[in-house]
Amino acid sequence: MQELHDAPLAPLTTFRLGGPAARLVTATTDAEVVAAVRAADDSGTPLLVMGGGSNLVIGDKGFEGTALRIATTGFELRGTTLELAAGEVWTDAVARTVEAGLAGIECLAGIPGSAGATPIQNVGAYGQEVSSTVTEVVAYDRRSGETVTLANDECAFSYRHSRFKADPERYVVLRVRFGLEDAGGLSAPVRYAEAARTLGAEPGDRVPLADAREAVLKLRAGKGMVLDPEDHDTWSAGSFFTNPILTDEQFAAFHARVRERLGDVAEPPAYPAGDGRTKTSAAWLIDRAGFAKGYGSGAARISTKHTLALTNRGGATTEELLELAREVVAGVREAFGVTLVNEPVTVGVSL
Repeated sequence: MQELHDAPLAPLTTFRLGGPAARLVTATTDAEVVAAVRAADDSGTPLLVMGGGSNLVIGDKGFEGTALRIATTGFELRGTTLELAAGEVWTDAVARTVEAGLAGIECLAGIPGSAGATPIQNVGAYGQEVSSTVTEVVAYDRRSGETVTLANDECAFSYRHSRFKADPERYVVLRVRFGLEDAGGLSAPVRYAEAARTLGAEPGDRVPLADAREAVLKLRAGKGMVLDPEDHDTWSAGSFFTNPILTDEQFAAFHARVRERLGDVAEPPAYPAGDGRTKTSAAWLIDRAGFAKGYGSGAARISTKHTLALTNRGGATTEELLELAREVVAGVREAFGVTLVNEPVTVGVSL
């Protein structure tokens, strides 16, 4: 287990932002992860658990405690059952399942970060969410001091949310198990219209697995959502805001604001979200509130490829990024009465 002091954290994040950690520990086995967590808890030391750093906004002052970087490895495929160590690179794992001819996570290709983060966020894109394939999550329970196995229905998955995200100080994910599908080399039914159009297919069709993965990678790259050290549009946390989910009453008020601002024929995106709720598009809100692609004048700007991504154009500070985020939130609220919620986890700072 590697240990460093006054260690830079910015290079370990996709934003490339944030100050140093008082102590950085890199764990390469589950036993080392558990030992590091127990040591921090026993001594009362603040603990920051890190994977691929793709969903973190770390304050400029850094972290006064122990940052634990989970770098465990393990890819085990038994029939259609996949077990991943938390530190496995997610996009590489997706590629290997496609090579093995198994469907279920192929449309989650290109998403940065580690496997252990996927159930925490209930990672999803292009019509797939990990909640539909996760069977079990093995985690260290800091409350009981034991390693536990939680079945899918115990994870309380919902849109970009889970039991782990709801109680971030309790569980440290060690391993994730998935139930995939052998569809003879074909994908799961394509559910996202944009992906279907790119594939020349209809929603509900199955296509060759490799084609589905390549189509998603192409779509993501066009939006700056595939990591590229030379492309500042990818120096981000992907989508910075979640898509708002509104009650019927909230959506009616929102719809009225849209008509008032954009005209009587304007129709915002609306997708059924269950229980009398409707999901709308954060990207649509941001754009219609006046924040176009590339918006900003400093080193922190909206991506030139996608309005949902806030980016570090090089040399930005976390505070500059947050100032931009606050401006966007305030502008959308003023225009449409909807408050955007940040998706990345903030460390030592807040909107």
